[in-house]
Amino acid sequence: MKIRAKILFVVLPLLTVAVVMVGVASYLLASSSVNHLAMEFFDFMAKEITNYAEGQWNLLVENKAVGNPFMENAAKQAVENFSRSILRGDTQVIFALDNTNGEIAMQAGPTLPTEHEREVLKSYIGKKNEFITVQVGNNTRVAYTIPFDPFSWQIFVTEERSKFYDRVEEIFRTSLYILIGTLVGGALILLVMARYLTTPIEAVVKTIEHIIDSNDLNKSVPVYYKDEIGRLSVTFNQMLGIISAAYEQMKQYAFEAAVAQKREMKIRNVFQLYVPKDVIDEVFVNPEKMLVGNNRDVAILFSDIRSFTTISENMAPEDLVNSLNRYFSIMVNIIMDKEGVVDKYIGDAIMAIFGAPISHENDSLSSVIAGLEMMQALQEFNKNQLALGAPEFHIGVGINYGIVTVGNIGCDKKMNYTVIGDAVNLASRLEGLTKKYKEPVLFAESVYEHIADDIPCRMIDRVAVKGKTLGVPIFTSRLELTPKEQEVWKYHNEAAVLYYEQRFKEALPYFEKALKILPDDPAASRFEERCRVYIENPPPLDWDGVEIMMEK
Repeated sequence: MKIRAKILFVVLPLLTVAVVMVGVASYLLASSSVNHLAMEFFDFMAKEITNYAEGQWNLLVENKAVGNPFMENAAKQAVENFSRSILRGDTQVIFALDNTNGEIAMQAGPTLPTEHEREVLKSYIGKKNEFITVQVGNNTRVAYTIPFDPFSWQIFVTEERSKFYDRVEEIFRTSLYILIGTLVGGALILLVMARYLTTPIEAVVKTIEHIIDSNDLNKSVPVYYKDEIGRLSVTFNQMLGIISAAYEQMKQYAFEAAVAQKREMKIRNVFQLYVPKDVIDEVFVNPEKMLVGNNRDVAILFSDIRSFTTISENMAPEDLVNSLNRYFSIMVNIIMDKEGVVDKYIGDAIMAIFGAPISHENDSLSSVIAGLEMMQALQEFNKNQLALGAPEFHIGVGINYGIVTVGNIGCDKKMNYTVIGDAVNLASRLEGLTKKYKEPVLFAESVYEHIADDIPCRMIDRVAVKGKTLGVPIFTSRLELTPKEQEVWKYHNEAAVLYYEQRFKEALPYFEKALKILPDDPAASRFEERCRVYIENPPPLDWDGVEIMMEK
């Protein structure tokens, strides 16, 4: 934005605020005065009508004609005629609603409320001395209402709102014209003054632009005035001489920096094939911390191709490499899309971590969804394998969540960014158990606790993996369940609770129901068989349901 425009934007708002404040004050004062006068005028008219009606009522009382329909109608007609006589214009309307049924009881004026409008006006029955805005005859009107209980009337004295506020709106329009005129005149004056003040600055800008376009540091700025801006021009001309002397050195520094940056980018691009990008960034920022580890909670995913030795023996080396590269490309993309990091390839196995070097909102959920999507992608991969005449791949995925030591582990000659700890070992063991339990994905209870509310889960067993004495519950999951699977998983999870409470007779019918729906369900079959065994031969009282695994 140019300086002239900035001057306008600074000064014009000040003028605008002053004029607007005067206009608003005038408008509010006029509106307040009109409202006050209208209140008094409407109050006067309403009181005149009620006083007249009071006189007619007193005549009825004195003549003992109360209850005489003919006399009462005559009195009401007299009030209506009086109301017409005090109207001051074609736009005024006076009417009364019957308090008992809301019908028009008296009218004076050309406009009457519609049936819908009468329903709204009923809400004002019983209100006294209120100044309101209402709809009458599909027209907005200001009104003053007052009850007259002897006739069971609610009287409304009204005037069209546009007629009522026409003077106020005229004041508003006048103020608006004054505001526009002031802004236009002020803007013209400011433009002239701004041009006078900014001409030297524009000369400086044009000189700088010329230097940038032509790299001609011999250009100088003309000096217009002997003031601060003039001194700025003189100082700028002096500065150009210094810059010219330093320019060549600056170009040399820039060239060296560009070469160094290209060298760094090459290093980054090469090492990103082996080390996560976040780790490389940390190494470049804090190289002294390369070997420092830290403990944190992460999700660890292991996947492995089953019977890979057999597959490799039946494939030519180049075909095997091509298949593995396509397989790894698909699986790694899924892991990285879920903000995971591929830690390493262990032969045909993949080890990935979620939550290091950067933690995310729910790393457990990301790891499980990644494992399930890997299973889905494997189906498409196997279709391509069959089309190529190559064998299908079958994999298992094991996932655990827990505290591990994470960091660059190794020495200054060779290091690897990885995680170590008991949680890693359990994830590896769970991957191995997918074969035994015939489940594509298995994860520990520590994962289940973080994802149970987000994705369908199923209890598979309680096991002590090889090398451990304590058992852990293990679970599986799916991205989506068929209606039959939903029913089976519901029965299974309810029965599993009874099973681990040693209530085998109660659990057995649930597993049987599940098998009637899906006869080949391996988890339900396994628990049904165990229930039958334990019903015949109950386990000891300290039985905890843990299955001891003797194999990895």
